[in-house]
Amino acid sequence: MRCEALVLGIGNLLWADEGFGVRAVEALHAAYAFPDTVALVDGGTQGLYLYPFVASARRVLVFDAIDFHLPAGTIKVLRDGDVPAWSVTRMSPHQNGFNDVLALAQLRGESPERVTLVGVQPQELEDLGGSVRTSVKARIPAAVDIAARELAGWGLPARRRAPDETCPPLNASTLALDAYERGRPDEASACRIGDPRVLARSLSAQE
Repeated sequence: MRCEALVLGIGNLLWADEGFGVRAVEALHAAYAFPDTVALVDGGTQGLYLYPFVASARRVLVFDAIDFHLPAGTIKVLRDGDVPAWSVTRMSPHQNGFNDVLALAQLRGESPERVTLVGVQPQELEDLGGSVRTSVKARIPAAVDIAARELAGWGLPARRRAPDETCPPLNASTLALDAYERGRPDEASACRIGDPRVLARSLSAQE
């Protein structure tokens, strides 16, 4: 049976602004309560494993970090035919996996009726263990508001949660933004561009 709408955050929390999609769906979940017919999912980097979720949804809204070649933090919304299911151009580190999901849904006659992509221009993707940058983090509330309005336009309005209201997290509590940023080592303690021993051997081989 199809759910009315799937809200999917995709990305890798370990690579700086790649985590935008996951952080945005977490923030939407924390800010709004939706009907049971709306599913909010941390899709991570699961690629084709997300197919059952997409194929069972009448409408799909996706948060992701997208390279639009615009200033960092710029939000752009793509809808329906503007969200490519078949493309040789990668706009996102996760596009191959998610585009495969959309293409497979088309081939099997299980495409969502509506697809909306809320993308943000990343600032930094090459910081292993880093968190979303300030320019991107500052845009999460705007992305959340866009998603809430989009869902309301689909006939699925949300209730804004009270300030003291608690809700179960979408993923492990240790992955929550505050916990992640408090727990990660600084750059001096942990190399974020690769193991320096491996890098040294690579440089020696090149010489």
